[in-house]
Amino acid sequence: MDQSKRVSLWTVEEVLEWVQDQYPAQMNKLHKAIIKHDISGRALLRLKDHHLELLGVEAEEQQQEMLQDLLLLRVQEEINELSDICSDCFSL
Repeated sequence: MDQSKRVSLWTVEEVLEWVQDQYPAQMNKLHKAIIKHDISGRALLRLKDHHLELLGVEAEEQQQEMLQDLLLLRVQEEINELSDICSDCFSL
């Protein structure tokens, strides 16, 4: 997976790669749900605890771990957006 690519631009396959890297024990459960619901990077960034439960992540501890990782992805996405805005400002 291209680490420099913005999360919001990830394909379903790239989301699957991220899940495999982060949560190999959950992969069997999440693989089908990610494909079934066509979860791209943009959708991944919007997931909340109730979505994780619907995807099959039932343990509260696992949900909290995933929500923290998703928060980190959202922060990185915001940083990338701000960086793009700033670079546009300086090029004017």
